[in-house]
Amino acid sequence: MPIEPLLIVELAALGLCTGFLAGLLGVGGGMLMVPFITLIMSARGVDADLAVKIAIATSMATIIFTSLSSVRAHHARGAVDWSIVRRLAPGIVVGGLIASLGVFALLKGKTLALGFALFVGYSATQMFLDKKPKPGREMPGTAGQLAAGSVIGFLSGLVGAGGGFISVPFMSWCNVAMHTAVATSAALGFPIALVNVLGYIATGTQVAGLPPLSLGYIWLPALGVIAVCSVFTAPLGARLAHQLPVKKLKRVFATVLYLLAAYMLWKGLSG
Repeated sequence: MPIEPLLIVELAALGLCTGFLAGLLGVGGGMLMVPFITLIMSARGVDADLAVKIAIATSMATIIFTSLSSVRAHHARGAVDWSIVRRLAPGIVVGGLIASLGVFALLKGKTLALGFALFVGYSATQMFLDKKPKPGREMPGTAGQLAAGSVIGFLSGLVGAGGGFISVPFMSWCNVAMHTAVATSAALGFPIALVNVLGYIATGTQVAGLPPLSLGYIWLPALGVIAVCSVFTAPLGARLAHQLPVKKLKRVFATVLYLLAAYMLWKGLSG
């Protein structure tokens, strides 16, 4: 697949947008990257099943960079709850390894696309309805957060997202303030991305039909362009996240997720 100027422009625009959303919504940008990288790969003749897997893996790899950039901005405002990060991270590593080293390689790209659409659509509905949690509900204890982290890491590994589509609603359900949930989710994006990327590299090394300049399932040209561009806009998104009212932030989050879920649902059903 040639790296023509138009492709670089498309990837750069995607990087700028996903970096901004990573800072604004704490979703790591994966919810936007997966559909658009799938579209870019499919338009250039890559098999539809493989295109979805490449998109998921490449999206996850870029989250390593967007997470570091956005969490820096959130941490400077004191918004990250590091105690939650410490309790969720071990489970995230376990769940991510199970997903990226085993289940991801076994599932068809069509199945992964449908799973992406369903989970994202569910998360969007929860946010859009803005259901209020019971006043006395709190984050579970260490064992509960270990289990929750495993689910977040596992599902993130299957859909190529930084976990924000699960961790933000989960923390909000436990009465964690929305701005804190977004900031903490950005911090969780790093361990989620790192452990899953290692799995995608290991399981994709011997796969046939990958485009040139691939490392396992990760397409390096997209990773490089998107990562470079996204680190510039992630701090801008983080700054805006602290200026928007909570309800509006939730509605923005939900609207973006609905649009992306619809595309991946169509991709899964038509594939």
